[in-house]
Amino acid sequence: MVLNYIFIGFFLIGFLVALLRVIGYFFRDFLEQSIGIIFTEVDLNVFSDMVQSTFDMAEASIGIVLYLMGVMTLWLGFMKIGEDGGAVQKLSKFVNPFFKKLFPEIPENHPVNGSIMMNFAANMLGLDNSATPMGLKAMKGLQTLNADKDSASNSMIMFLVLNTSGLTIIPISVMAYRAQAGALHPTDVFIPILIATYFATLVGLITVSIYQKINLFKNGLAAFLAILTSIIIGGVYGLMQLPKETLEMTTSVGGNFILMTVIVTFFWMALRKKVNVYESFIEGAKEGFSTTITIIPYLVGMLVAIGVFRASGTMDYVVDGMGWLVSLLGINSDFVPALPTAFMKPLSGSGARGMMLETFEHYKGMGGADHFVSKMASIFQGSTETTFYTVAVYYGVVNIKKTRYTIQAGLLADLAGIIAAIFVGYIFFH
Repeated sequence: MVLNYIFIGFFLIGFLVALLRVIGYFFRDFLEQSIGIIFTEVDLNVFSDMVQSTFDMAEASIGIVLYLMGVMTLWLGFMKIGEDGGAVQKLSKFVNPFFKKLFPEIPENHPVNGSIMMNFAANMLGLDNSATPMGLKAMKGLQTLNADKDSASNSMIMFLVLNTSGLTIIPISVMAYRAQAGALHPTDVFIPILIATYFATLVGLITVSIYQKINLFKNGLAAFLAILTSIIIGGVYGLMQLPKETLEMTTSVGGNFILMTVIVTFFWMALRKKVNVYESFIEGAKEGFSTTITIIPYLVGMLVAIGVFRASGTMDYVVDGMGWLVSLLGINSDFVPALPTAFMKPLSGSGARGMMLETFEHYKGMGGADHFVSKMASIFQGSTETTFYTVAVYYGVVNIKKTRYTIQAGLLADLAGIIAAIFVGYIFFH
């Protein structure tokens, strides 16, 4: 429903703004003399630009899909090898002691523990198609432990907020889209995204713990989080001391090394379990092909809508307004043109993806996906999650009507991810 309003809004708001620009052109002399606003022939031709943008963005979206089809087929094939080799189960076993302390209401041997751990592990590995069914199964299990069937339990809220904070170890789709857009180093946003999502998850976890009066100091969680956060901050500080060229090289080499290590580890684990690696790859690759076909109408529709919105001039007015507000605070505003992606993400994943891709297209003659704004949009896309969508689907499956503080905590985690994304984006790329 939210996506429906967003889609309609892009067209209607764009149309109204364009109409005002055309009317302003016919009264240009009066408006220039009375309030100093200047209208030119560019304003008169705005509807022509909007119509042309529909064709341009439709063509661009198909080009994106064709490339993405190959990349998604490849990576979902690799992920299937990891899944069959036990990567999800291993990661689940690793995080189990940590998450068990966050869900004190769940009995130790309850079956829902397995679904929760598998969901988190799949999300961290970027296995979205596997994560969602596991997540829905976990919600049904949590509902059986819920005393008030209409209201979200503490365990449900913790589970949902940690989901919406979007912690992902391998942001496959963002890297794939950057590669399609011609980025020189598509994986250079890998480490910044990892850092930003970590802080989003950290803030989400602390917020819910405060609401639920979970004493993080009592069970050793605070010490663990403090050590992990110190390591990350220390690493970021060390990277800040490097020259810009060395920093970019370190990010690219480090990110690619980690990714190749993950792939090789998947192969090794699969071989140990005597998995037919090639057949496993083919099975996952088929899913990548079908997944890409599925998103074509969504991608075309949203990209065209955003293209119309930008061609109408509305996007420029919004960005200029944000830039003015940021400048009042004395902060560098170079990141502001990427903010629409950040603001869209909690509402709609496909909408935010469209914003990011349209940003790549807009800066095509100025570096495209390698432009600073495009890199910021990539980090925003990968550092937060679709909070409203996730809440609607997960609570909807168990008919929860009272979400309590889920939305507030989830949005606070999103805000933390956005702030962290701006910070690391400037460190790595500005």
